[in-house]
Amino acid sequence: MDGRAAGVKDIFGALPGIETVRTRFLVLLKERQSSIAHHAVTAWNSTDPKEVRNNLESAQNILHKISGTAGSLGFAPLGCAARDCENGIIDHIESINGNMAAFPQEIITRLDKFISLSQSVLNSKE
Repeated sequence: MDGRAAGVKDIFGALPGIETVRTRFLVLLKERQSSIAHHAVTAWNSTDPKEVRNNLESAQNILHKISGTAGSLGFAPLGCAARDCENGIIDHIESINGNMAAFPQEIITRLDKFISLSQSVLNSKE
């Protein structure tokens, strides 16, 4: 661990209430994990372009919240994985020009990796 990483770890230990915030993040992560999976499956199974888009955007919004918070609470790999999924969804939505019935396997693969990583984080904190 380099000096900068050690300093960040020391800051987490020194901040009052950080464990309460981390605990709340983990509770929300479990809920958000389920919501993301639900939106992904619904989008994958849908043939209605509007429903696909709405579910992808909902998943993207949840991932954005996780990516914005995870790193600051010491869960940098989780934040990066959430950001990767979020960016993949954004790129897909921007590239399809209205044909939202198309839903690439790549997004499901990214989401699956994120869900697995988030489950590992949750399991390590139980």
